[in-house]
Amino acid sequence: MIAENESLLPGNHHTSRRVRLQTLVRLRWLAVGGQAATVAIVAFWLQFPLPLLPCCVLIACLAWINLFLTLRYPPTHRLDAPATFALLGLDLLQLCGLLFITGGLANPFSILVCVPVIISFASQPIRYSMTLILAAMVAITSLAFSPFPLPWYAGGIVSINEVMQLGVWCSIASTMAFAAFYAYRVSMEASQLADALAATELVLQREKHLSQLDGLAAAAAHELGTPLATISIVAKEMERELGHDERYREDVALLRSQSERCRDILRRITTLSAENEAHMRYLTLSSMMEEILAPHREFGIKLTLVEETPRAGEPVLNRNAGIMYGLGNLVENAVDYAREMVTVTVAFDAETLAITIEDDGVGYAPDILTRIGEPYVTTRQRDDAAGGLGLGLFIAKTLLERSGATLTFGNREAETSGARIRIEWPRVLIDSNSTN
Repeated sequence: MIAENESLLPGNHHTSRRVRLQTLVRLRWLAVGGQAATVAIVAFWLQFPLPLLPCCVLIACLAWINLFLTLRYPPTHRLDAPATFALLGLDLLQLCGLLFITGGLANPFSILVCVPVIISFASQPIRYSMTLILAAMVAITSLAFSPFPLPWYAGGIVSINEVMQLGVWCSIASTMAFAAFYAYRVSMEASQLADALAATELVLQREKHLSQLDGLAAAAAHELGTPLATISIVAKEMERELGHDERYREDVALLRSQSERCRDILRRITTLSAENEAHMRYLTLSSMMEEILAPHREFGIKLTLVEETPRAGEPVLNRNAGIMYGLGNLVENAVDYAREMVTVTVAFDAETLAITIEDDGVGYAPDILTRIGEPYVTTRQRDDAAGGLGLGLFIAKTLLERSGATLTFGNREAETSGARIRIEWPRVLIDSNSTN
């Protein structure tokens, strides 16, 4: 069940998310505006000596490329990873060119070299992002050897010694590395969560589809009833008219018997839907647990159901596909990791309903107990080192919490090791007798 859930993923979380071209174009127009405004302020308001023509050429190149992309591609066009890498590389090259002719590392805007790198780590595959950050490191190193002074008042020269340049280089490099790593982690977790939620929705849709099959069967039985009744009447007439003829007697009898058989089948389907609807829609707690445990009893693991409370007055639950699927996932997970046995304990009172699942496996690692239930967090190590990605547990936790349950993960407090999961509901949320 867990492996099946993981196969539902729309994409692997290590792959890139295709960036809209319009997003990068807008960011670049912001860069063009900021660079043009900065050059204008420095050259015309502060009146610092500035290589104005080269600066304008570099800014114009960026604006021209932006204009070309806007006219060439539709706003909804999405870039693949190589195209995004190329555009971010051009941005980095253009920015470093501006910084090189305006003071190099002495320029206070040199920190902006981090921007293309952060964008890449937030949206692109790691191999492209690592290539870009290495190029950025080379670029800021080259800025240290810029022969152009920082624009300053006439007659004044701003220079920084080698130690200061090294300090600036280290500050930019460390900022770039930490910001890129943070952006990558946040982006990866967001992508994982989006994929996991999409898989959860697929599971719910499939369960909902299965639960609707009985309704479709009843509708089909109702629609087929009228034409089948007509066929049955015609078969009776044919049997009365042709039944004495040896040539047709056997065929007519077969037609009559098969039409009656079809009517009996449709009658049973209709009766199941109409008379036993409550039986199909509601089930007692003990019946639900037996139904959940039944598929997992044939794997060589002793599976025991312990009922701490007598069945008299036990809750009657809606046949909730999310609850049954979630509990089934947790039981399967326990069976997978157990050595010999899994114990499922059920208890209830007037206020709460609790289900505890315990196994005798290795238990949960202490360092991940606080993160259990997050997508792609592997909870325990298999002996064969072939553990899953943790998505099944995430789906189970999401489905059960959606029904109002509180899940507590831990390890058994006994001589025997093993994991322990407690699922608890307020009884008023889950007992159909309490809500009626």
